[in-house]
Amino acid sequence: MKRPQAHFHVKRGDLVKVLTGDYRGVEGPILKVIRKKERVHVDGVPPIKKAVKPNQERPEGGFIEIGRPIHISNVKKVEAEKRPSATKKAKKKVVDKRK
Repeated sequence: MKRPQAHFHVKRGDLVKVLTGDYRGVEGPILKVIRKKERVHVDGVPPIKKAVKPNQERPEGGFIEIGRPIHISNVKKVEAEKRPSATKKAKKKVVDKRK
């Protein structure tokens, strides 16, 4: 039986801020969303260097850089903060009752 598709508060291209971890405070757009693992790749977070054994694609082996995934609960959308608040205080009408 298939699991229902998760609904996330962010999508690719959204400007987000990292809330926790070593890269707290870093802001950048989302490059990639991994739905199965509930993680995102944020531009501005440095990539991971991974050692690779020699194979047919890389006969010399070496190091490759891959994106650093961050759990979706550790990022917050920034664009919503910069927009003016939708809830405005209602101005009370002053009625002159002296008549």
